[in-house]
Amino acid sequence: MLCMGVLVLQAQKFPYDLAAVPDSIKNKANVVVHLDNTEVNVESDDKVTVNIHKVYTVLNDEGKGALFFQEFSTKYIFLEEVEIKVFDANGKQTEKVRKKDLRTLATGEGLIEDGFRSYYTIKPSAYPVTVELKYEQKLKSTLNLPDFRYITVNEGVVSASYQAKVNPEIGIRFKAKNTTIQPVITQDGKYAVYKWSVSNLPPAEQEERSIAMINRFPHVSITADKFSHYGYKGDMSSWNSFGLWLRDLHNGLDALPADRQQFFQQMVSDVKTDQEKIRRIYKYLQENFRYVSIQLGIGGWKSFAADFTDKKKYGDCKGLSNYMKAALKAVGINSHLAIINAAYNQEPVDQDFPANGFNHMILCVPGQKDSIWLECTSNLNEMGELGTFTENRNALLVTDKGGVLVPTPRSEAGKNSWSAVSTITIQDDLSALCETKFKARGEYRELMDGLLKETKDMQKQAIVSYLGAKQPDDFLLTKIEDPELLSAELKMVISKIPEFNAGNKLFFSPRLFKTWTGRPLKQGNRKSDYFFEYPFERSDTTIFKLPAGAVADALPSEKHVSCDFATYQSKYWFSAKENAIYATTSLVLKQHRIPAKGYASLKKFFDDLMQDDSQRIVVQKTDVPNKGEKKAF
Repeated sequence: MLCMGVLVLQAQKFPYDLAAVPDSIKNKANVVVHLDNTEVNVESDDKVTVNIHKVYTVLNDEGKGALFFQEFSTKYIFLEEVEIKVFDANGKQTEKVRKKDLRTLATGEGLIEDGFRSYYTIKPSAYPVTVELKYEQKLKSTLNLPDFRYITVNEGVVSASYQAKVNPEIGIRFKAKNTTIQPVITQDGKYAVYKWSVSNLPPAEQEERSIAMINRFPHVSITADKFSHYGYKGDMSSWNSFGLWLRDLHNGLDALPADRQQFFQQMVSDVKTDQEKIRRIYKYLQENFRYVSIQLGIGGWKSFAADFTDKKKYGDCKGLSNYMKAALKAVGINSHLAIINAAYNQEPVDQDFPANGFNHMILCVPGQKDSIWLECTSNLNEMGELGTFTENRNALLVTDKGGVLVPTPRSEAGKNSWSAVSTITIQDDLSALCETKFKARGEYRELMDGLLKETKDMQKQAIVSYLGAKQPDDFLLTKIEDPELLSAELKMVISKIPEFNAGNKLFFSPRLFKTWTGRPLKQGNRKSDYFFEYPFERSDTTIFKLPAGAVADALPSEKHVSCDFATYQSKYWFSAKENAIYATTSLVLKQHRIPAKGYASLKKFFDDLMQDDSQRIVVQKTDVPNKGEKKAF
């Protein structure tokens, strides 16, 4: 009887005991994935079944994101039965959740397709907590098959697998990214079966400012050759054929009524060049239309007709791009819709692996030398200026003959410029009136425009935290009309300009705003490339107008620092005639992507720059300051 009792206890032992997981998988992990199995059955171009079975242990509160389950349902994706089991540290089941227990909210109204969002949050009383998750989805589309993504940051993996059972009439292609794993391929009747497996993987490490995690970590991209989406059949075997599908979706949507065509023709009747015609019509679009987001259903791919957008005066990226195309067509200018993967620091879609990796639409006007790219959702971008959201990518042009994959412009430092010229008039009591003129282009233009629209409290926070200025007692930020750049003026009252004094010597920060307010770069060997949001040019001139009885005593030395990716220089001098100290700096970041092997030189560059920013200007003042009345605007 005793032996039987022992056997029963062994049979009931929790199969996902953390003690059995190697330390190499648990170390530095917030979540341990015991198994993660995905089975995809592609029966036809509009009939796919996806089954998920996953068991994982959340070790601490930093991994609590894994305790939130969420899936969407639409007219082409259906969430079937869901089962979630929760176990405590001893393997005792503490909770069981079915689909009926999920909270489900309706999504979509008006232009957005109706659907549902089903979600559930597990709230453990203690860690570790283990979750077993099973659910099934049915897809009436093969445009987007799930990839095999088996590891992410701070998750150790014991075992993961992906199986795709595919009707040969559909066919799939696959490509391993940042890994060498290959599938085992077998036959099940007429179906081809592909299976990938991995095991015993330590957690992936997240390096600061690396590329988007979804592309950086090992995975296998998987796509169908033949696909259907909401009944619209297409071919993904080449970029050209995918472009044909998009061409057919948009066929006839770029037509405007005769009176609206005449409107645009009259608008540019006095303009001689196509470039100026484009500029004028683009400005009209920016000033009269607003952006709305439409991402679900075939509306995620098919634009609303130009006439609809014209009447409503709003549209999503597709609607606005299609409208701009129609307006240019009315004045005899040909252009192409272009889909692209938009976001900061995204890798370009793989030119050798046609697949849907897109989430945005822009417009391209081809030229004999250079094309003109138009971001039709922005009311700030200059004509031909894309910005870092879509620069450095591959865009798929939708032409009459199909899709053509082309590179978008590369980010250039000169396109994102920021200059500040500050005059600090120091009073006898060492308070100051500060006046700064800003000029901004590109990404800095958007930043300054946003700041001008913020509340005064948020502006003050930005002045101190982003610009690195002393906290003002009062300030006023106003826009200055400028046809070329976004210009603004900042007036501040600061009660005490010196950082500190020693006897009759006063010590000043070398400029009103810090050259660089980012955090110091971390020490260590870098494994992945380091990304800034964009390359840039920044210049600063600060003029300290000293009160009577004060003279410059010591100024920092000129500084020249450079590496392969950036340059910095500073200069200081005293004008006896004006009784003023001048401090100038120039910082140029030549490229936004820094190779891992160049990280050490970049770190040294910014360390030297920040050291220069920490130097002090020394002023000698012989008289004793009087307490002045606080000034305000």
